[in-house]
Amino acid sequence: MNSRLFAAFAAVILLAAGCGGTDEKAPTTAGQLDKVNTGVIAIVDVAPIYLGKEKGFFKEQNIDLTLTTAQGGAAIVPAVVGGEYQFGFSNTISLLLGASKNLPIKVVSNGNNSTGVDGKDFAGLFVKADSPIKSPKDLAGKTVAANTLKNIVETSVRASVRKDGGDPAAVKFTELAFPDQVPALQKGSVDAIFVVEPFQQAAVAAGARKIASSYVDVAPDLTVAMYFTSKQLIAANPDLVRRFTDAMKKSLTYADAHPDEVRDVLGTYTKIAPEVRSVLVLPKFPAEVNRASVETLADLAVTDQLLTQKPDINALLP
Repeated sequence: MNSRLFAAFAAVILLAAGCGGTDEKAPTTAGQLDKVNTGVIAIVDVAPIYLGKEKGFFKEQNIDLTLTTAQGGAAIVPAVVGGEYQFGFSNTISLLLGASKNLPIKVVSNGNNSTGVDGKDFAGLFVKADSPIKSPKDLAGKTVAANTLKNIVETSVRASVRKDGGDPAAVKFTELAFPDQVPALQKGSVDAIFVVEPFQQAAVAAGARKIASSYVDVAPDLTVAMYFTSKQLIAANPDLVRRFTDAMKKSLTYADAHPDEVRDVLGTYTKIAPEVRSVLVLPKFPAEVNRASVETLADLAVTDQLLTQKPDINALLP
């Protein structure tokens, strides 16, 4: 184990980057920028929106963008519906769950995707190096740490188990924040962990063994998360929604083509050390949503009983 790198990983504390919420939705007076508050999570996945703000892509669209950090995508959904944020970032399962409950939400832009490369994705399923668990099917009756229960981690890990010929229903999950997962695995509190960057590199530095790239197992080029707004805002200010979407797509395209700048901008809203940022596996940032992968996730969520019925995907996606 590289002790210097592990120390850097162990010290990772994600930094809350935003200020308080605002419910401003109406266009501002001539010559002023529209104030827009967007709920995000201080993780690698949202680097494009920070990079787009830095590059002036939102100002080009007459938007004064505030980025406010939240604990997770599940918390951002009700905040957008309630008007605390005009836009938000959330994983695909959280958005599907919202749509299944008839929440008035609509996706406006892609967020981030899996690399699609088994063993070289920005997230992974890990066990201890000496664990008797050799592949996902061996997780039957075992406990896996997930940062949030009944969400995309459960769906993805069960997909890996199913693909490996195991019983996905026999896997147990316990909720554990990403920074706590590697220590829990080392202590034997859990049998496996599912982590995204930078915590994946922390797992590698601690000597953990990857047994699956679960996002890759769900679908090729999986759309992991997306940006969305409320149907109320779409009705009240469709022009603002269009301008935000245009700026977001430009940000995604730029980020996908400039990985070094993505690594640099991470230093502006997280405390991920430079030596850690340099070795991260970055997600893909395509401008368009992979609709087929969203359909697959929805089907799996129904199979795994996260959803009682499949929501109208066309009503959710742009």
